[in-house]
Amino acid sequence: MQLRAFGTPWLVAAIAIVAEASLPAAAQPITLSIIDVGGDLSSVQAIVENYRKANPNKVKDIRIQRAPQPELPAKIKAQQDAGRLDINLIMTGQAAASALIANGQLVRLLPDHEKLFPLADFTDAATAHLKEGEGYVVPSVVSNGGPVFIFNPKRVPNPPKTAQELLAWAKANPGKFFYARPSNSGPGMSVIVGLPYILGDKDPKDPENGWDKTWAFLKELGQYIEYYPTGTLFTLREFAQEQRWMIAGIMEWDMKPRAEAVVPPESKITILENTTFSIDGHYWAIPKGVPQNEIDVILDLMKFMLQPEQQALTWKAFIGPVNKKATLDSAPPDIRDYVKEFWRPEYVDMDKKYKIVPMLEVRKLNYAFDRWDREVGAQKIKRQ
Repeated sequence: MQLRAFGTPWLVAAIAIVAEASLPAAAQPITLSIIDVGGDLSSVQAIVENYRKANPNKVKDIRIQRAPQPELPAKIKAQQDAGRLDINLIMTGQAAASALIANGQLVRLLPDHEKLFPLADFTDAATAHLKEGEGYVVPSVVSNGGPVFIFNPKRVPNPPKTAQELLAWAKANPGKFFYARPSNSGPGMSVIVGLPYILGDKDPKDPENGWDKTWAFLKELGQYIEYYPTGTLFTLREFAQEQRWMIAGIMEWDMKPRAEAVVPPESKITILENTTFSIDGHYWAIPKGVPQNEIDVILDLMKFMLQPEQQALTWKAFIGPVNKKATLDSAPPDIRDYVKEFWRPEYVDMDKKYKIVPMLEVRKLNYAFDRWDREVGAQKIKRQ
């Protein structure tokens, strides 16, 4: 009896291990190995956890790593070249997505799998965001983006209202205006794609041939910027410490930091004359080389993530759902009350007050990043 009591649990465990090993790969639960380079987990981590709880037969573990957006393509390429991917789900903003798509490093998701996704229920912004991804990425959250300019009202009693006033303010207050390298930062990206509209450039959708005023303005503005950090969080930190008095922002990176007390709650925004908002958001993608059994589970996770009851949870990150059925009123009461407390009046009925356009298509965005690095950032990019 003693042997039986001791041996039974061991025997059961052994049988379970053998049984799992004998299952075909498609039937075994996988490890989700996620890399987040755009801050998307703040919006969707609860959804990923909900999926794992609901599908223990599909997901046995979740591993998460983070990296700066510009480093992602090279990191993925090194693993692809070695034939040993340790990442099967990418969460990214537009910057890294544009490079990955241009390099041909992603599995094409659409149109082959479009029946899995509620595309007819996408918001207009999400539909535009999806189109920008050329079928290789699926949006997880989306907003009207920016640019907006966040300022300290104690230090900036009369915030600029035009691009020329911004330039004059920066000149009069050298080192007090701040934005991050655009390829590392949603707010930084919003500055370079927003200025062509604000300045009335020849073609706001053509950074190579249509941004003469913008490139000249960015270079002149750069004379009064101490350095460009490689991430939005550095701008928020120095703004909170009053080292900087005005920083670039987008909706998400304006409201969420105030709600989380990362920056003073009394901070304000100014929206420059002629501002056109460029849609911002996050994407999910699968790198080439991921086994088919893992792709199948991740596609199912994407389908789950896009359902209204899951999308409603994304409001907590102040960026918003891609599914138009996931209204703020459909969110849990605690999330709904939290968001309403910090939502700015400037962001109400935006489509009635501002022009809102899709982000630059990926290859043109990549060109804009590279040219900014060469001609504007040059020796002033500080890698933290």
